[in-house]
Amino acid sequence: MKIAVDCRMFGASGIGTYIKALVPFFLAKHECVLFGNTHKLAPYESNAEICECAVKPFSLKELLAFPRALRKKINSCDIYYTPYCNIPCGITIPIFSTIHDIVFLDVQGLASPGGVAARKFFYQRAINKSRALFTVSQFSASRIRKKLNCKNLPIIVTYGALSQHFSSKHSHNVQKNAQILYVGNIKKHKGLHILLAAFKKAQGRGLAAKLIIVGSTDNFRTSDMEIMQKITELPSNSVQFTGHISDQELRKLYMQSHVLVQPSLYEGFGLPPLEAMSLGTHALLSDIPVFKEIYGNFPVTFFESGNDDDLAIKMIACMNDKTPLPPLPATYTWKKSSDIILAAFSLYNSKQPVLKPMFPNRLNT
Repeated sequence: MKIAVDCRMFGASGIGTYIKALVPFFLAKHECVLFGNTHKLAPYESNAEICECAVKPFSLKELLAFPRALRKKINSCDIYYTPYCNIPCGITIPIFSTIHDIVFLDVQGLASPGGVAARKFFYQRAINKSRALFTVSQFSASRIRKKLNCKNLPIIVTYGALSQHFSSKHSHNVQKNAQILYVGNIKKHKGLHILLAAFKKAQGRGLAAKLIIVGSTDNFRTSDMEIMQKITELPSNSVQFTGHISDQELRKLYMQSHVLVQPSLYEGFGLPPLEAMSLGTHALLSDIPVFKEIYGNFPVTFFESGNDDDLAIKMIACMNDKTPLPPLPATYTWKKSSDIILAAFSLYNSKQPVLKPMFPNRLNT
């Protein structure tokens, strides 16, 4: 089987991490054409055909005037795979695409009405063109079916997993600091406003710890002044922004922090808790359905979603808990996810329309 793989987002954001992790497993079993930034794809030149493509995802050029030579190269393959829901015009081979979550359809206020409509257009376009659709949790699969017209399209769950950088064994000799770590952006569904309110209450109850927020204050827009106001109400120097940091620096922060707090109101998967626990750091999570699905069998602590008082209580308890984490279950691996994706390619690559789902909608563990 020859697979054309869209690698334009390679290494950038969560989607870039997703495709970067999968590519080596594709190459181990199949011939591949990888297109994107040839400099980033250079490590694969010896066992893949690399094609330069500077056309931006979701651009008009992608929709209406994708380069003819590259389109011809793609259509010479057996399968077209994209780690997201953007699909160039003129692809005639079986298409497989990915929708990680539909947070912009489920959570109001994250984008303008026009932005929401544009995203819905691309989601539905991917569904209409695909032989099968991949997503990263049963929760996301259920929301996609609820909000979009999927008909009988197979929706296949391929959970995320640790990158090699975070999956290596951690040192037990790293000194834990009196600090709480938050890894995420400032969008309201990430729950940072809940964490800040809880942190203030916990300080009032004797918590002596610093809150480390991975990111920069430059990321705060005028519409996020509520967050900045909450920060100014806290004792001086009790909240620290890291600014942009490397994976190595993030790894060190995970190892040094006593607890990671993930107060999200909505996620498609949520990787930071897995990263933190792999490096010996406790995870305190909101009890939203997707976290219950992903982390229900892991040694995490849940708090009532949106309840800053419960979070404050659990935060203090976690900071006082000196018990080392037990070994983590090997539930999520990129090999498992890549095996499911490649099996779907074999099952659904017929030129004939797919009439009904025939592939399991969950990751077998």
